[in-house]
Amino acid sequence: MFINKLLFALLLSIITAYSQDEVNLKISVISHIAKDDSIFISGNGIKLGNWNPSKINLNRTNDSTFSREFKFEKGSSIEFKFTRGSWNSEAVNENGIVPSNNIVMAFNDTSIVYEINYWKDQFAQSSGNFDGQITGTVEYHKNLSYKFLQPRDLIVWLPENYYESDHSYPVLYMHDGQNIFDPKTASFGIDWQIDEAADSLIRKDIIDPMIIVGIYNTFNRMYEYTPNDTGFVYSEFVVNKVKRMIDSLYRTKPEREYTFTGGSSAGGLISFMLLWNYSEVFSKAICMSPAFKIAQLDFVSPVKNYNGLHKDFKVYIDNGGIALEEDLQPGIDEMLTALKEKGYKEGKDFLWVKDKEAQHSESAWALRIPNAFKWLFAK
Repeated sequence: MFINKLLFALLLSIITAYSQDEVNLKISVISHIAKDDSIFISGNGIKLGNWNPSKINLNRTNDSTFSREFKFEKGSSIEFKFTRGSWNSEAVNENGIVPSNNIVMAFNDTSIVYEINYWKDQFAQSSGNFDGQITGTVEYHKNLSYKFLQPRDLIVWLPENYYESDHSYPVLYMHDGQNIFDPKTASFGIDWQIDEAADSLIRKDIIDPMIIVGIYNTFNRMYEYTPNDTGFVYSEFVVNKVKRMIDSLYRTKPEREYTFTGGSSAGGLISFMLLWNYSEVFSKAICMSPAFKIAQLDFVSPVKNYNGLHKDFKVYIDNGGIALEEDLQPGIDEMLTALKEKGYKEGKDFLWVKDKEAQHSESAWALRIPNAFKWLFAK
């Protein structure tokens, strides 16, 4: 009996200590929507659905109020948006513009109320906004599957006069493909404007023409883009299925010298993983706001622990300085140090750029993508 009481006391002390490291966050939304409609919260981390727009619903408490309570580790940086079940029906402001992420730093128990008067689909119906705008020619390939991964689409951007010429082209493989060309399919209504950036730089003869392949993500994005079994299978999918298909359908230069990859956040991480693990396939990578090492994610250690032959590549790395961007900084710093220790030269093998005023968003990456192109791909 004494032992049971002792175990109980120990367990209680552990629970109490653990609870002191957590804070309660109550999020409420006031919005006048249809009775059969729902409001979802979508944000970073498993508790907020890993940016799945239809996974974490708020509970309706009356005709116009929706709320839900969460527990987060004290000090967490929480980013989220609201939808009615898809990114085509997310909250927008009075001008129909998708606002920046809501950001909360979880230091104390907090209750926050948001009022939402406009939703993207309803605003688009009344104003005609949010039509897709793509510069140049794109082609789509639907429902590509591989092993146990979720099927996904590809969007392929072709340089001007592709079908009027007989030239072969380098290829850039981008992750989160629905976000890079078309604001109509972009998760937050703002695309990377890579089509405009590439078209402009090609016309100015700053970079050579290239093909850009956007690989759509799925609701398993965080598993597919990180170092685990699913992430390694996704890497195989890019190399063994997507690249082989693109090389067979288009006039590409298939050699590693002309094969590149890129992405942001977890997409920046998987881009570096592909460059590192498949350096015989990829020679250059764009890693914007990369999640090299944060929370349970860690791809710095494999680089530190590597003792093989020197890998020949160039990598562009950048990040902002606000909220989640600042949280990513320690992992980026560790990766930069690890690269230097392995003999990689800053300014030659890798470039790191920091925009202290930038947030973790498509609009921020769109502003920086021309400089990434210039450094990696300039003639």
